[in-house]
Amino acid sequence: MSQILVLSAHRTPDNSRINQAQVAALRELPGITVHELMREYPDYQIDVAREQALLNAHQHIVMMFPFYWYSSPAILKEWQDAVLTYGFAYGSHGTALQGKSLQLIVSTGGDDKAYTSQGYNRYPALDLLQPFHAVANRTGMDFLPPMLIQGANNMTDDQVPDHVARTVSLLKSQRIIS
Repeated sequence: MSQILVLSAHRTPDNSRINQAQVAALRELPGITVHELMREYPDYQIDVAREQALLNAHQHIVMMFPFYWYSSPAILKEWQDAVLTYGFAYGSHGTALQGKSLQLIVSTGGDDKAYTSQGYNRYPALDLLQPFHAVANRTGMDFLPPMLIQGANNMTDDQVPDHVARTVSLLKSQRIIS
């Protein structure tokens, strides 16, 4: 059984250099289930029972996505709304996620300077990810420090492998994979 569930949530997975490379690299590693939400649910009709079974079968949940309007792509929000239900993820009997970990791997089009009080986004990217921390808190998950890949819009093809290596290294350093 895989220990890690990677929920890849790119709205156009065939058009992303970083996401495609990350998905390809992670599929090669033992103990990881890569689950591309847009490929599975292009109509946004989430199979709740299947998704909850996947969550039950994994100890570590990784949400990997590009920032869209200061949040995740709509498919990940729809997934959260449909899957993280009362009685499963929270509530008096909703303990399925307690003790599991949540890791975010997020790419931004703008560089790190764009995500400062002086930058055009006005807020640090980590501050904008606080709702995910709240989800982890509400569901009893351990929220791990997010990994940011910033400046994707100006990244060269030669830089992509470095970010893929960072993704793999992060998961290894968190003792999520060996």
